Amino acid sequence: MAKIYTKTGDEGMTSLVGGCRVRKDCTRLEAYGTVDELSSMLGWLRVALVDETTEKDLVRIQNVLFEVGALLAAQDEETARRLGDVSDEELRLMEELMDRWTAQLPPWRGFVLPGGTEAAARAQMCRTVCRRAERRIFALAQDSYVPQNVQKFVNRLSDYLFLLALYVNNLQGKEEILWQKSR
Repeated sequence: MAKIYTKTGDEGMTSLVGGCRVRKDCTRLEAYGTVDELSSMLGWLRVALVDETTEKDLVRIQNVLFEVGALLAAQDEETARRLGDVSDEELRLMEELMDRWTAQLPPWRGFVLPGGTEAAARAQMCRTVCRRAERRIFALAQDSYVPQNVQKFVNRLSDYLFLLALYVNNLQGKEEILWQKSR
């Protein structure tokens, strides 16, 4: 195996897809770094799941997030367009899964406090990281090209993770705790 360290980032700079060097604290790196963090969180969630189908879905989603990261790491619009976009099929698959879960869940009764089972709590943590990734991607899109389905995918993913938490708790008979106004 080749050495993993290159020493090229020691001064706070890194390369984008296409070779352009940028500061490590730029908006683009914040966006794809948060997507990378989300993928790691999904791996952490996967190990708590007992449902093989959902685990396979999460692996597929992690693969899509890897592609999203590459798209966000593209140095310019031309490079990103060559890489493509998240497919409409991926959006459709996620929506179908959410529709299936929604049909199996009790009616929504209010805001849910994260918790319940370990897998559900992890799904909620993933959801919050996903929302942060969405904010970072939105900030990047204000002055840089971001493929249209990238934003849609990450937005759908946060909804998917919320429903996954509810679904997992429901499967394991754990009732949701609803937010109650403190005064």
